[in-house]
Amino acid sequence: MDKKQTRLRRARSTRLRIRGLRAVRLSVLRSNQHIYAQIIDADGARVLASASTLDKDLRATIGNGGTIGAAEQIGKKIAEKAKALGIEEVAFDRSGFKFHGRVKALAEAAREGGLKF
Repeated sequence: MDKKQTRLRRARSTRLRIRGLRAVRLSVLRSNQHIYAQIIDADGARVLASASTLDKDLRATIGNGGTIGAAEQIGKKIAEKAKALGIEEVAFDRSGFKFHGRVKALAEAAREGGLKF
């Protein structure tokens, strides 16, 4: 098994557990140059809110999207959007990535913004 298949296998098992909880989930995707966050409803059918380093309003302030600082800003932004929708509690879906670096920075910033995992 290569690295990508291993990550996807971990992501699949995490999503199955979250689906069993029937919880709204905060899903994170990390690439080399950008980071994306989405809040997905409990059924997994709709994206309720999203934020990424590609958003025009954040692009000017972030600069390089592959940094921990950029991930922190995305975490704060997704927390603001969730609060506006009345969502306070989510299940954190790290998509098979290690809870380290940019993924950890995004999660901690979202917690500071008021989301509960």
